[in-house]
Amino acid sequence: MLINLTEYFEVQGKHAEIEVPYEAETFNDGFKDYDIKSRENLKLSIDNIGDGKLEIKGNMNVVLAGECSRCLEPVDVPVSLSFEISVVKPDGYHEIDEDEQYFMNGYELDAETLIDNEMIMSLPMKVLCKETCKGLCPVCGKNRNLGECGCDTFIPDPRMAAISDIFNAIKEV
Repeated sequence: MLINLTEYFEVQGKHAEIEVPYEAETFNDGFKDYDIKSRENLKLSIDNIGDGKLEIKGNMNVVLAGECSRCLEPVDVPVSLSFEISVVKPDGYHEIDEDEQYFMNGYELDAETLIDNEMIMSLPMKVLCKETCKGLCPVCGKNRNLGECGCDTFIPDPRMAAISDIFNAIKEV
């Protein structure tokens, strides 16, 4: 959704509080797609701070459907967005790098691009069903949170391989 900011740039000291709907059904973080289970409207506070600059504050809560990074069970991923950005009038782009205002298209703010970028920045590095998740057995693939499988998961230290070969040679004699 595009929001025209022309009137906010024109009147010094102008303040507005607006709500912007986020209508996407899925979210892609560049690696995988998440279904959006619930969302709030984006609440924006726009203030003209003079010299062709706006200060925009926003917050929003979203719940994504994801999977645990260890056991692959479905899990809800709450994402809380809270940001504060400064926007320069398009005539003033020479003062800043245009890449800093990637969410601006002339005098229009692209709310979806802004939300998507903020969600990428707010996603946890690793999604877990619980902090104590034991993950999957590397041998049989059973979910260790449901119980032990009895598989031998001993992995010898590769640095000791030469000594192990010597002991195995002595056993054969």
